[in-house]
Amino acid sequence: MTATATSTLETTGTVDVPMLDFVSPIPGFPAHRRFVLVRVTEEGVLFALTAVDDPELRFLVVPPAPFFADYAPEIDEQSLAALGAPDGEGVIILLVVTAGDSPGASTANLMAPILVHEGNCRAIQLVLTGSGLPIHAVLMPA
Repeated sequence: MTATATSTLETTGTVDVPMLDFVSPIPGFPAHRRFVLVRVTEEGVLFALTAVDDPELRFLVVPPAPFFADYAPEIDEQSLAALGAPDGEGVIILLVVTAGDSPGASTANLMAPILVHEGNCRAIQLVLTGSGLPIHAVLMPA
């Protein structure tokens, strides 16, 4: 991901990570608009989306392709414009994960994907009301 801004994250060492700027707050978290996206494991596809101002606020996210090969949500023009990507180029999709006790018990929210523009690091959570997509789809590799 090309970053226009970075933030320093304290882990076992200090690393610079892309800082995402949400154009509107994630539903339920109106005070938080700046997040960093950090890969949880080197070999995996699991990422932590962590609030810059409150590192205790963290969401686990994954790209949909390894788990839901046919997932292709309709993205409205208004959301694309807010991201600065009117043609949809450079937009990646992430799904919020609810971790379970086992891999078969973990789920992903297909109804409310997070969209990120790779070029300018703007982000938005798109709620696909009326889509019929599940909030808790079992997260198993496709």
